[in-house]
Amino acid sequence: MSTVPDTSEMKALQKEVAYYMRRLYKRGLTTTFGGNISLKAKDLYFVTASQTDKGRMKASDICILDRDGRQIGDILKQSMETEMHLAIYSVRPDIKAVVHAHPPLSSSFAVSHQSINTKLTAEAWAVLGEPAMAEYALMGTKNLAEVVANAARQADVVLMKNHGVLAVGQTLAEAFDRIEVLENAAKIHLLSQWSGSQKPLSPAETIAINQMLKP
Repeated sequence: MSTVPDTSEMKALQKEVAYYMRRLYKRGLTTTFGGNISLKAKDLYFVTASQTDKGRMKASDICILDRDGRQIGDILKQSMETEMHLAIYSVRPDIKAVVHAHPPLSSSFAVSHQSINTKLTAEAWAVLGEPAMAEYALMGTKNLAEVVANAARQADVVLMKNHGVLAVGQTLAEAFDRIEVLENAAKIHLLSQWSGSQKPLSPAETIAINQMLKP
């Protein structure tokens, strides 16, 4: 059995990654040149190219890498965070997609080094669990790849100190949903703080959700 998608599959996967990047931008979850997305399919990685308008991204703007991280096909400038994506896949063989973005409310927690309370709503706890916090490291560096991959061992959502956020998933839709739900959880956290009252789920209630989600 082939471990590499055929040409038509590859084009479809590039199209899918580009679609989710445009969607991320249109939802206000990242900036024009900020953020990056990747998808693992068989023995290939599909990663958004560097310095490309995220609101107009198309299939031809998606880099294809082999299992060793070497670029194949059209030669594009790889995202500076490509090493981070590959490092995450190496420690999380159970996931197929990574979405890194800069949603403003979630990122406000990352820059203040504070956790987002995901126990305020059942949806947030069910979708996100307890997000991890990754230490600050210079963007595009091996150090960043290592600290974020280490944080991703512990959780499906990572707050990156003084940088942004990241989510992983079995599919692009799942990883994207986690970014959206995280931003919504950050908004609820802040609004409930301003109202002067936060009443999170009880330990018994979170355990019940965990039990419900077990396969």
